[in-house]
Amino acid sequence: MAKIVMGIGSSHSPTLLMKPSAWLARAASDDQNFFVLHDRAGARVTYSELLEKADPAILDEITPAKLEQRHQQNQAAVGRLAKILKEVSPDIVVIIGDDHKEVFHDDNMPSLSVYWGETIPYRPTGIMKWKYDPNLDQDLWYPQESKDYPVASGYAERLIRGMMDDGFDVAQSKYFKDGQAMSHSFGYVYYKLMTERVFPAIPVSINTYYPPNNVSPLRAYRIGESIRRQIESWGEDLRVVVMSTGGLSHFVVDEEFDRNFLERLAAGGPRPHVDLPLEKLQSGNSEFRCWSALAGAVDGMKMDLIDYIPCYRSPAGTGCAMAFATWS
Repeated sequence: MAKIVMGIGSSHSPTLLMKPSAWLARAASDDQNFFVLHDRAGARVTYSELLEKADPAILDEITPAKLEQRHQQNQAAVGRLAKILKEVSPDIVVIIGDDHKEVFHDDNMPSLSVYWGETIPYRPTGIMKWKYDPNLDQDLWYPQESKDYPVASGYAERLIRGMMDDGFDVAQSKYFKDGQAMSHSFGYVYYKLMTERVFPAIPVSINTYYPPNNVSPLRAYRIGESIRRQIESWGEDLRVVVMSTGGLSHFVVDEEFDRNFLERLAAGGPRPHVDLPLEKLQSGNSEFRCWSALAGAVDGMKMDLIDYIPCYRSPAGTGCAMAFATWS
């Protein structure tokens, strides 16, 4: 019988692909509303409003030494996850991520979609095509080359059919339009976690960002439960890793909110996801839902928090908080 042998949760921010000098370069755009900003209550605000109310202690979080410390923590955590994934050596990796209007747009925005083509393409387009900046001494996003990655297509189809029987209306994609890239939430996995060996994957996309049909945290948790049921219904002897990417709080760092969620996540069960306040799941915070979906798939397994890293980049408290965890 197929079995989930591990769960992996990881942030997927561009911060993980940048040196601290590039964090500060992005911070310079925050006052231009480059990203939609929301305060810790979930209200939409300007950068100036954030700055006016910010704790002066945040200045200690953006010193060169602190930024370098956070950068090293990030890279160590990502490296550890890559090593763990290689050592587990699963037959299939189910990847749960979200889309930032890279694949899906307002003409068709599914709440839940599973890709089941034979391969899934990476193409250097859209959000994934940041150019090299010699002043920042770092590639700002993924390498500029096209590549196709293997999909566990037959099992993806079975997952779709099984989840439909479970009462989920699953959208499906068997191929993308010419030149279309996979979402960066999946590209991160291939570029940073499957560094030495690529495992066949089943890409599962949930809509976290875009109303009116973004899934609730509890619905995401139930999606994860269904994924687990379907995997465990497969008669083959398969070792499966379920992984989610995204979050935690951004584009305004909220350490209290993050740490409370992680503590309750470790306790397991649906309650932490029922209690998540929707008004706080705005913009980047919406990706908490990816962790909720993973939680449903790995409920009953023991969580190991590898690291939580609040990566501030401005005096106003903008930035992205990183989290890395496993379940076994």
